Amino acid sequence: MVCIGAFDGLHLGHQALVRHTLARARAIGVPSIALSFEPLPREFFAPSEPPPRLLLPRGKAEGLFALGVDQVGLLRFDRRFASLSAQEFVERVLVGRLRASEVWVGPEFRFGKARSGDIGVLHALGATHGFVAGEIEPVLLDGERVSATRIREALRAGDFATATRFLGRPYAIGGHVVQGKQLGRTLGFPTANLRFGGRTPALSGIYATWVHGVGDRPRASVSSLGTRPTVDGVEPLLEAHLFDFDGDLYGRRIQVEFVAKLRDELKFSDLPALTAQMHRDAEQARGILSNHATQRQNAFA
Repeated sequence: MVCIGAFDGLHLGHQALVRHTLARARAIGVPSIALSFEPLPREFFAPSEPPPRLLLPRGKAEGLFALGVDQVGLLRFDRRFASLSAQEFVERVLVGRLRASEVWVGPEFRFGKARSGDIGVLHALGATHGFVAGEIEPVLLDGERVSATRIREALRAGDFATATRFLGRPYAIGGHVVQGKQLGRTLGFPTANLRFGGRTPALSGIYATWVHGVGDRPRASVSSLGTRPTVDGVEPLLEAHLFDFDGDLYGRRIQVEFVAKLRDELKFSDLPALTAQMHRDAEQARGILSNHATQRQNAFA
């Protein structure tokens, strides 16, 4: 039993597709497989202006397993793979490698060279090769279709409430803490740093955040996501400063949950000006997170 998709973000629409596939797999007693691609096709075809990513590959795989699938397949999307016709993709991957009994996709799914395959083609090839193909209905919230594009728009606008509704959870970025230049430590703001492996994050700026994975509770923090123009940075980096924390986090896997945007990333005239702004950011973030924690407690009281 196979479901196919980009699964960027694993939003409510993706979750509906996966859960439908799981139900079908259990009904007929076969393993469930979630099939995706890395890089995403949109990234492959637009390397100079790659679309923002909601979820990195490891987070996608972890999320799919957490939903209950038995296996996750991340196919390498390269020039050779992009040249496969719809029929070749079905014959080599779905039939030859996976021996699919049923294949489920989301609305408007396209596959094969030049996006030549759609649900009609999948139905026809399924009839030829002995599997059933199906397409789930779009997931709507308040009449609006849940999509990764809509979530990216919400994140860029700092609308985390909408992103949370469409994702079914708060937006967060996970990864292993890596060592940076330790500039933050010299300025009095040591940070836990996450890299993106050449991918483009879906948002940028300064944020009030919670860090998960350090102790038994989320840690209040202020985070910067961007290229650090004041120090002529180039690579996107997520830097989370945990309040009232002093410890070594290198190598630890954490999740940074975004609560509110404080401001855009700016280039300051010098490091003292940057440091002064960092203090203002930290104070603002503490106030926002104090209110947010109270709201959470009231919601579960």
